[in-house]
Amino acid sequence: MRRPGRTPPRRPQGLEFLDAWAIEGRTGYPVRSAWRSPGEARTYPRADAIAVAPATFNTVNKWAAGFADNLALGILCEAPGMGIPTVLLPYVNTALAAHRAYRRSIDELREMGVLIGSYEPHRPKSGGGADRFPWEEAVDLLTPLLRTGAEPQ
Repeated sequence: MRRPGRTPPRRPQGLEFLDAWAIEGRTGYPVRSAWRSPGEARTYPRADAIAVAPATFNTVNKWAAGFADNLALGILCEAPGMGIPTVLLPYVNTALAAHRAYRRSIDELREMGVLIGSYEPHRPKSGGGADRFPWEEAVDLLTPLLRTGAEPQ
């Protein structure tokens, strides 16, 4: 979730899917995909909220296990401890959703206060129904928390 003038950090692979120049022009902030260097100024304000969407099997499991091996995961691992409302909209197939590690990870993230979206996993090798992905659910889940300043349940 972004207010005008804010921009999300991206995993390096995610840079393939966006126009970084357009985002930088609109927000006034550089699109980051790597950690700051020691001594480099902190250019971003604290996030009001975070939406992780669409979240892959790998992202969900690494985040729940506390792996902070890239900038985006590092921010996600810190978010619960900083009280930043966070929503997760997974995008996995039924085979991956049935994996024990994935189910444990979802439970772990929920226990940390992360709000979990309702997307139903798609059949393996089916293309996944990206056209039905519920992007708006992130806003629906976070808006009440941002209005009241309440913590996720």
